[in-house]
Amino acid sequence: MENKRLKIRLLNSLAEIDPAEWDAVANPAGEQYDPFLSWAFLDALETSAAATPDTGWTPCHVVIDDAHGVAQGVMPLYAKTHSRGEFVFDYAWADAYHRAGGDYYPKLLGAVPFTPVTGRRLLVRPDADPDALEQALISAAVELAAQNDLSSLHLNFITPETAKRLESFGLLVRTDQQFRWENQNYVDFDDFLAQLSSAKRKNLRKERKKAQDGLQFKHLTGAAITETHWDAFYHFYRDTSDRKWGSPYLNRETFSIIGERMADEVLLILAYDDDLPIAGALNLIGSDTLYGRYWGAIETRPMLHFETCYYQAMDFAIKHGLKRVEAGAQGGHKLARGYVPTTTYSAHWIAHAGLRHAIDQYLENERRAVDREADYLRQRTPFKANTSATDETAK
Repeated sequence: MENKRLKIRLLNSLAEIDPAEWDAVANPAGEQYDPFLSWAFLDALETSAAATPDTGWTPCHVVIDDAHGVAQGVMPLYAKTHSRGEFVFDYAWADAYHRAGGDYYPKLLGAVPFTPVTGRRLLVRPDADPDALEQALISAAVELAAQNDLSSLHLNFITPETAKRLESFGLLVRTDQQFRWENQNYVDFDDFLAQLSSAKRKNLRKERKKAQDGLQFKHLTGAAITETHWDAFYHFYRDTSDRKWGSPYLNRETFSIIGERMADEVLLILAYDDDLPIAGALNLIGSDTLYGRYWGAIETRPMLHFETCYYQAMDFAIKHGLKRVEAGAQGGHKLARGYVPTTTYSAHWIAHAGLRHAIDQYLENERRAVDREADYLRQRTPFKANTSATDETAK
């Protein structure tokens, strides 16, 4: 590193750094708040043993200190022994390298565990030199991977600006897409519906009517969320994870710690049949975005998933003036419900020259395919022909 005034330290856990020091870099005052980058959230995953060496997530967070030992840049970083919980799928890369006689795992990952949400990954104080510190952070991560004979370094769900920066550093850029709902300053849900074509508007109204039949939906945040609510939600979460993933990423303690530390940034949407909660969705609240994370139900009812996860979230965003709802990875079914395709980015450093070349060729073709699909989907949104549903990150 050229700047001798900067020093690198590695953290084996978030407990090794003062929460205020981490947050001063990750979520500085006056900047957009990202709940997933907060010390409270990341440490909750470690404290509850959801993201630990035993689960294949070994923390090795990078911190760049100034001459006085004060953090100027930080980077959430994990050594991984698998690719689960990442949502940027590289299983084919791992298989190809294994068949060629190489060991793809362990690898290094710069990301928020179990969270397919775009955000900053090279975190720098707003009053510091961003060029020098971002260069220092990525150089430290690459050096860490190289010195420990790790196959690769991956930074998932990075911003478009970070993607360009990392590409200039020599990393390979990968694209994919998610579906996000943009709040065009709607007065209420009917105002949003008025922007849709007649057929789509009628369909959404029918879906909401079916889903709400006999149910009451409650929006809980802050002190209104109790351990009883978390018990119910964890039951829903386990049902979904057992059916889809085989094993849950998070445990019951994770939700209690998040609720204790971050209650004001949590929105828990519960569907009640009389006094019995039968479904729920967990969301986190950022400065201008509502992030849908997990959902589950103990009863199967028509359109219950759409209502709990999408329409109720949109209602909340409109009421509270949030700009968008990010409802998680994948899900083409979101398109018909007003969620538009949005480009996502990741960046990859591959140690082996042959594997790197093969992946580079693959990504070039994949990016074109992602662009074609996004263009195709944008022509098929439910909005009226004269209505603009923006895709900010694709511009």
